[in-house]
Amino acid sequence: MEAEDGAEPIFYPAFCFKASPTHFAWVKMTASDVHRLKRPQGFGGQKIFFYKNHPIRFVSVVGIIVARNEITRRTILTLDDSSGSTLEVVILHADPNTQARAEAAQASEGVAPQTDASALNTSAGTLGIRSNQTVYVSATDRTTLDISSLVPGAMVKVKGTLSMYRQMMQLHLERFVLVPDTNAEMRFVEERVQFLVDVLSAPWVLLDEEIEHLREEAEQEDLKAVEERRRAARRVKRRIEREERDQRRIQKLYEREERKRAKEASVCKEDGARVMQDIRRKREYSASGDHRD
Repeated sequence: MEAEDGAEPIFYPAFCFKASPTHFAWVKMTASDVHRLKRPQGFGGQKIFFYKNHPIRFVSVVGIIVARNEITRRTILTLDDSSGSTLEVVILHADPNTQARAEAAQASEGVAPQTDASALNTSAGTLGIRSNQTVYVSATDRTTLDISSLVPGAMVKVKGTLSMYRQMMQLHLERFVLVPDTNAEMRFVEERVQFLVDVLSAPWVLLDEEIEHLREEAEQEDLKAVEERRRAARRVKRRIEREERDQRRIQKLYEREERKRAKEASVCKEDGARVMQDIRRKREYSASGDHRD
């Protein structure tokens, strides 16, 4: 449904987002449109921005890389898609401690650490790229990325999540693909325009019945989550009780074995004492017989 002309769009609660055509989609946008995204009050702390009232988490943009800068713990690409604005694309570096531990583990197993050979063949010296030292990773799941091809002049389609830094939108890279030619670029532009016309141009509207249904589903999911937490707690409690029972049983077995060993040691000691006593008597008897002779 479309909102009435001139009416302010309604920002629905988060439990409604799964009904949105944009929430789980890679939304194709221009850099200018990305900078138009807003985050109204009540949605702070969430990695969600809004176009009109469409919730958007994932964005896809096509453009030419016009700059690449290496800074501490991240690489910044500047993307120009001819929309009138540029967009900063942030690529994270792997944690150096984690990287060092991984390389040490590989070395201990006799496996040589992987290096980005293709990056070494590019103009890494002019870009200040230390491909043999830096590992680049995606923003969400920390998947390793080979960004040696992401150099100024390359046409690329990037996909990522959004954040705001100093009042400017940034895209945190999740994945990318080089755009091979103008035809591929134009196909993306056509799909982007079509999605803008079909979806983004009008506010997202839900019927009251739809909202109520989504609310009930959310409540059911909350109840299921609570019940699952309770079941998990019960499983943990049962496991602890079982471990305690096993520990008590092991302790009892140990104590019984200790008593048995102590008893056997006592018997052995008594037997040893009797044997030594017999030996002494025999020696005394033998000595007394020799003396009589």
